[in-house]
Amino acid sequence: MKTDTIFYRLFQSFPSIFFELINHSPTEAQAYQFASVEVKQLAFRIDGVFLPTTTTAQSPIYFVEVQFQRDYQFYSRFFSEIFLYLNKNQISNDWRGVVIY
Repeated sequence: MKTDTIFYRLFQSFPSIFFELINHSPTEAQAYQFASVEVKQLAFRIDGVFLPTTTTAQSPIYFVEVQFQRDYQFYSRFFSEIFLYLNKNQISNDWRGVVIY
């Protein structure tokens, strides 16, 4: 989340805000840890990922992107990042992609 440090810091400090944005209970944040991850193959960087903690291992993973300007290739890049991450990490959880405009 190099260019989106405000959102990174916000989600890092107050993860419950993310769950409020997607109309979920803010208490769900207690079951997740938030991080910015890099998918090395093509150096894609996902703005943020909410990964379930070990106590809620089967909860969905949330991939977060903050988008401030028009990008005609945004969706293809975003889904490429997600699928590369899932492929590299062999994760079987359900997942959600969340874009904040």
